[in-house]
Amino acid sequence: MAQPFISVLIDTYNHERFIEQAINSVLEQDLAQKQCEIIVVDDCSVDRTPDLVRRFEPRVRLIRKANGGQASAFNAGIPECRGEIIAFLDGDDWWAPGKLAAVANAFASGSNVGLVGHGITEVYSDGREHTELLRENPRFRITSADGARTFRMRKSFLGTSRMTYRSAVLRKIGPVPEALTFQADEYLFTLAGLYADVLILRESLTFYRLHEKNAFQLAGENVEGIRRKYKVLQALAKSLQNELRKRELPDAIAKIIVDWFDTEADLLRLTVDGGFPWETVRAELRSYAVENRNAGAAHWMFKCASLLPACVLPPRAYYSLKKRLAASDMYRRARGKWLPFLTPQHVDRYRTMRP
Repeated sequence: MAQPFISVLIDTYNHERFIEQAINSVLEQDLAQKQCEIIVVDDCSVDRTPDLVRRFEPRVRLIRKANGGQASAFNAGIPECRGEIIAFLDGDDWWAPGKLAAVANAFASGSNVGLVGHGITEVYSDGREHTELLRENPRFRITSADGARTFRMRKSFLGTSRMTYRSAVLRKIGPVPEALTFQADEYLFTLAGLYADVLILRESLTFYRLHEKNAFQLAGENVEGIRRKYKVLQALAKSLQNELRKRELPDAIAKIIVDWFDTEADLLRLTVDGGFPWETVRAELRSYAVENRNAGAAHWMFKCASLLPACVLPPRAYYSLKKRLAASDMYRRARGKWLPFLTPQHVDRYRTMRP
């Protein structure tokens, strides 16, 4: 069977420390030059990123654009891709050897497969690595309630540097709302599940770098960062609700998907901007029900008891208390002994240290 032509789309902004490793990880894939093109969309970096990318020309094509965020970068790059398959990579991440061959084989397994994801290894600046692998290889769509619930718990394996699409699926989705300055990937991979099967491979094929300038990762007391993420999640939920309704997905199924994004947004808002105590209780119970579907009676009783302070405390005070408790060694030891923290049953997790 002839190997499909693959487009690799790298979005980048001020990644001068990382962009060369990202591009090299693509060039080192086991594919002939005639089988693959590499397009880098630079979102108006003010560091040396574009100069470093130009060193790879003509093997790599650089597109520079006015600063607008991730959605605008996708909208600039996707129409330029000529491949039957389009693989995405953030400019501060890199791929494992064999990534493109693995996803190409996954697409060859069935013409109904339109989006492929896979496991991920998070890399910390101190050398720690955290790998998450899916225990099974699910294949699903979001056109049923079961498929929507499966998607909701497995979407972490579909982020930017993990997602590869048939280009025909992306054409059906169309442009990404440019209010999504980050998390534009969630818009694409959610709607992709309407048109084709989603397949997630077990292997970890992406190294996701955690550093101080991650737009998506929020650290410490970065209140403004949390507010930005809250606004983007709001825009994402609204955009998806409109699109799912336009594409005639039944309301009951759309609610499973959109309510989860609304819950994530509510938790962020309550943490930094406050609200009413009943909002805290509602958001916490909704989040717990999704993330811990197999929780037993003891864990549910403990969760309800832990929310008693939330019934009377302002949300910001409750989350401050919760944060201090979570940081307590005594509390963690007691929980580990008497009521261990629940872990997702569909995920294997490994922690290592890079040599």
